[in-house]
Amino acid sequence: MVTWNNLDTLASFQDLKKADRVNLVEAMAGENGAKRVKNYTIPMAEGFAFNYAAKQVDDNVLEALVKLAKEAQLSEKFKAVYNGEVVNTGENRRVLHHMTRGQLGQAVEADGVDKRKFYVEQQERIADFANKVHAGEITNAAGEKFTTVVQIGIGGSDLGPRAIYLALENWAKKNNTFKMEAKFISNVDPDDAAAVLNSIDVAHSLFVLVSKSGTTLETLTNESFVKDALKNAGLDASKHMIAVTSETSPLAKSDDYLAAFFMDDYIGGRYSSSSAVGGAVLSLAFGPEVFAQFLEGAHEEDKLSMNEDVLQNPEMLDALIGVYERNVLGYPATAVLPYSQALNRFPAHLQQLDMESNGKCVNRFGERVSYPTGPIIFGEPGTNGQHSFYQLLHQGTDIVPLQFVGFKNSQIGTDVVIQGSTSQQKLCANVAAQIVAFACGKSDENRNKNFEGGRPSSIIIGDQVTPKTIGALLAHFENKVMFQGFLWNINSFDQEGVQLGKVLAKRVLAHETDGALKEFSDLLNI
Repeated sequence: MVTWNNLDTLASFQDLKKADRVNLVEAMAGENGAKRVKNYTIPMAEGFAFNYAAKQVDDNVLEALVKLAKEAQLSEKFKAVYNGEVVNTGENRRVLHHMTRGQLGQAVEADGVDKRKFYVEQQERIADFANKVHAGEITNAAGEKFTTVVQIGIGGSDLGPRAIYLALENWAKKNNTFKMEAKFISNVDPDDAAAVLNSIDVAHSLFVLVSKSGTTLETLTNESFVKDALKNAGLDASKHMIAVTSETSPLAKSDDYLAAFFMDDYIGGRYSSSSAVGGAVLSLAFGPEVFAQFLEGAHEEDKLSMNEDVLQNPEMLDALIGVYERNVLGYPATAVLPYSQALNRFPAHLQQLDMESNGKCVNRFGERVSYPTGPIIFGEPGTNGQHSFYQLLHQGTDIVPLQFVGFKNSQIGTDVVIQGSTSQQKLCANVAAQIVAFACGKSDENRNKNFEGGRPSSIIIGDQVTPKTIGALLAHFENKVMFQGFLWNINSFDQEGVQLGKVLAKRVLAHETDGALKEFSDLLNI
């Protein structure tokens, strides 16, 4: 039987706090460091490897983490998720995003339907629609092919799909699967929509409106902006728009759209990239086969997350080490540092995924927790970040754990040799150097040039950014966040923290304000 207990009530957590701290500078020096790099690696799906040699753990700490995982019943709780139990207690819902990419456990029936069959049906409908667009069977009013697809959405309806599109854009062009350019409109700031509309030919553009409820203020505002632009161009907006929404929303059966594809309440926005939210835009941009490969990579990583052997479960171990850093070592933040320009928006997606999921101060029962929960997440691609915020990471007063992501090969397949090495070799050399520099530091009598070291990091190493590898990478972080939520005994699947601001904004727009809210409204000339 699964029990839900606060982290600080677990005996194994108290033992973990007593474990001797690891001196990372000593642990990573010389042959000791070489042995750690070889021994502290877990294989992942699609050729990835999770290496945690430069983390502040040793065999004793790992043993304590294994005991914590068992006492916290992490495997049993994940099993409850994929078997369709109601683990989203805040909204009294199942959590089924894993099922969009495959069946991990038993069949789950909800709302009178088999949910796996429902998700597959939507994928098949999207694939059929995308193929018809690409074949010129679905065209604009002039009978001409659509060349651009524009996603209108915010939060999870934008960040994940945008990050994945950007990750695969060059790969698709290199591999002849690039079908349509994709653009994204998210911010209610009119400059966002205007910039996109000014960069495209609206007559040859297909717009994807994404809103589960069909009532998201920012998204509907941007839809009106787009419809106005289509009207001004003499075009029928209903012939240029599709909707991704729930079957019960006002958008579901509207004549304003060429077609509507469905999601449901069991998939949160930040977990929705593998649903119709990502499926429509990515299938139109790259073809349904590429989206299917993305789902396959995610499913293969999901299967690894089922492994009850903690030391062979990369997501569970990554989560446990993160909780150790947050709740025992006291580190407040984590930097995600992909050494791949293709992943330039991936950290932004992970900010939402992690901070919206685990930015909670009450447990699953609404009781205040007495320990820190989700860390601050930030990041940029290397090597750009090295010339930005790495100064603080190397020599600042706070230690920030680091999660590197690196690839052995670029997407383009061509490179130049300059000063004896290729660009890709220089990129990989930088990430290898940074890991050791952060861990080992460098002594110098000039305190301004002294590096104390002891700055922990892990790295996920892959061969190349492809649809399957980006799917596996996404699943890794989704499942890591889930496991950490289990450890903190919080609900990682609702997001009440985004609601209050929306309510007050509506009051401002209705001019129902007083006090500070009225004064700020006046200052902003609303």
